[in-house]
Amino acid sequence: MTPDLDLLVRGGSVVTPDGIVQSDVMVAEGRIERVGASGNERAKETIDASGLFVMAGFIDSHVHFNEPGRAEWEGIATGSSALAAGGGTLFFDMPLNSLPPVTSAAAAALKLGAARRLSRTDFGVWGGLVPGNTGEFEGMRDAGVVGLKAFMCASGVEEYPQSDAATLREGMARAAQLGMIVAVHAEDEALARRLALEARTKGTGAASWLRSRPVELETTAIRTAADIAGETGCSLHIVHASCPESVNAAREAKARGVDITVETCPHYLLLSEGDALRLGAPAKCAPPLRPEALRQGLWSALEAGHVDTVGSDHSPAPPAMKTSADFFEVWGGISGCQHGFGLLLSEAVARHGAQSALMRLTGLLSANVARRFGIDGAKGRIAAGLDADLVLLAADRPHALSNADLLYRHRQGPYDGRASTVDVVRTVVRGRTVWDKGRIAPGAPHGHLVRPARRR
Repeated sequence: MTPDLDLLVRGGSVVTPDGIVQSDVMVAEGRIERVGASGNERAKETIDASGLFVMAGFIDSHVHFNEPGRAEWEGIATGSSALAAGGGTLFFDMPLNSLPPVTSAAAAALKLGAARRLSRTDFGVWGGLVPGNTGEFEGMRDAGVVGLKAFMCASGVEEYPQSDAATLREGMARAAQLGMIVAVHAEDEALARRLALEARTKGTGAASWLRSRPVELETTAIRTAADIAGETGCSLHIVHASCPESVNAAREAKARGVDITVETCPHYLLLSEGDALRLGAPAKCAPPLRPEALRQGLWSALEAGHVDTVGSDHSPAPPAMKTSADFFEVWGGISGCQHGFGLLLSEAVARHGAQSALMRLTGLLSANVARRFGIDGAKGRIAAGLDADLVLLAADRPHALSNADLLYRHRQGPYDGRASTVDVVRTVVRGRTVWDKGRIAPGAPHGHLVRPARRR
């Protein structure tokens, strides 16, 4: 007899939109056929999920895999493998660190070609909003980019210039016409330059650099971007909000009718300013890690439902770029797509218990992301008809994280030695196992491009 199913995931605690149920998940042709008791169905492959939670695969809408062009920083093959090891089944790659940066339809085609050849998970690609490229927006949209990314401060690479208010206004107006979402790195450049000059007079160590990037940089930029989004009717996404004040600035705009959402990152919830001082370069990021009181305040904002999505902002660099006596010159970026989500789940389980934590975080890591970026017809939930993107995890398996286990191009990150109770056991993309038994599965598939639905 021909099997009814390609895959049967049997006996797990399945995190569904309606709650956590002891159930089976049945998969045919890469999609979820049914969630419930499997009965007499036969499958080509059966996975015993007893004692495990089964969640929708994590969607990381904010990574820097940097290929083509800067694959020596990270690559799509290594980055997507690390993501799968951390429970990720889909990523959206940022446009700035590729060469050429993804600010045109031609550059988007190069990026997509590399991803099709190399990615172990499904993927999407961000396009860029930079001075003078509004004429490329439609071509990038038609190529399948998920949205447009702008930097309100220096990006760190010359090829990707800052967008001032006039550039944002022009870009957001065109994006609104095309039904495209705009994401912004919200730090005010003029204020950042002035404060950096002042801070350098007191030293060039980590403490001086932290003083140069106060909360005010973020909130000022968020309010500017939100005002422009309101004027133009553009959908706006604030990336890597580091503190409750930034979340509140976005909430104020939302109350005025602005279509705005907020992302934060695991490192802002797991690490504080003290960790930046202790760890140094591996914990440098922009915006920076905040004092402990603000870290706790960000948790409160998340728990109150005021944060929309969580992305890793995995931003690697070669070790030489993370080494300098002048902390201002160290590359700012935390490598975190492999360990960050599991560790965040572990922290949430400690705070609220497994059932409550997983129900809360499945939205932030999957369902909300899919909804905001127009892919919820295929991704983000465990429900019949959607892609069978699954992560099987143990929520009570104490272990210590090790940088030696990282699959990144460079085994560096801020979580070495940190205790976690959540362990990603298996990651499944469209019904096929990518990560299992502590390694990329033999014959793991290559990923597919995921296109957002048109907004208008």
